[in-house]
This record gives sequence, structure tokens and C-alpha cells, in this order.
Amino acid sequence: MEKVSIVYWSQTGNTEAMAKMIAKGVEEAGAKAELIQVSDANADELLKLPGFAIGCPAMGAEELEDAEVEPFVASIEGKVSGKSLLLFGSYDWGDGEWMRIWQDRMTAKGASLVTGEGVIANNSPDAEAEAKLKAAGAELAKL
Repeated sequence: MEKVSIVYWSQTGNTEAMAKMIAKGVEEAGAKAELIQVSDANADELLKLPGFAIGCPAMGAEELEDAEVEPFVASIEGKVSGKSLLLFGSYDWGDGEWMRIWQDRMTAKGASLVTGEGVIANNSPDAEAEAKLKAAGAELAKL
């Protein structure tokens, strides 16, 4: 893709840092990265693309943020069949259950996941998460 859209919501800055790591991978692969806060995302425009990234940290009882991200995901989930999605986000406690639920939700609607699964980081992303995020960004750039 010429341009890769990376939609995210971040409360503490960890998920935003992850979005920037994806963008770096996209740009290193020769494409342009577009960082979009979920409140500014246009679902119809995103759904015209073969794929995109969307990030959200775990909130509450390991769930998506409910004021902006959950309504956005609900608005696109019935239309992601055939799309390549990169799901990503950070968490502070728990074991990543919110990501497994989110993955299952999107794949049940026909989306395929870039790298085969979402990329998570416990609090701020470490070197391993950074490498995964950059590789996933490069994979999105090749769609």
C-alpha cells in the first residue's frame, strides 16, 4: 500500500508509542504511515483499504475502551471480511485476554490478522514488542 492508516486510542502514551513503532516499520518498507486518533478516524475511508492497524490498551476488566474505541470497532466489525488487520495495544495487569477476545471477534467476521495475532506490550513496549510492531508495519506496507 502506498499509505498505511494506523488508528489508535491511548490513555498513558504506551499505545501511542506502539503506533509510532508501526509507523516506523511502514516507512522503512517504503510506504507512508498515517497516524489517526480513533476520534478522528473515518470508518468508510478505512474500509476502502485492503488493511489497516487499530490499537487500544486494555481497560477495566480487560476490555476495549468504551467511549471511543468500542463504538468504532462495533461500526466496522461487520465490514472487515477480507481485510488484513493489525490489532495492537498495551496492558498493565492480566494476561492479554482483551486482545484474544478482540482477535476472535474480528476473525469471526472474516478479517485476517497481520502476523497471525495482535501485538501486545505490558505497559511500555520493550525491544521485543518494537521489533514485532515494526515487522507488522512493514507487512501492512506490502499489501
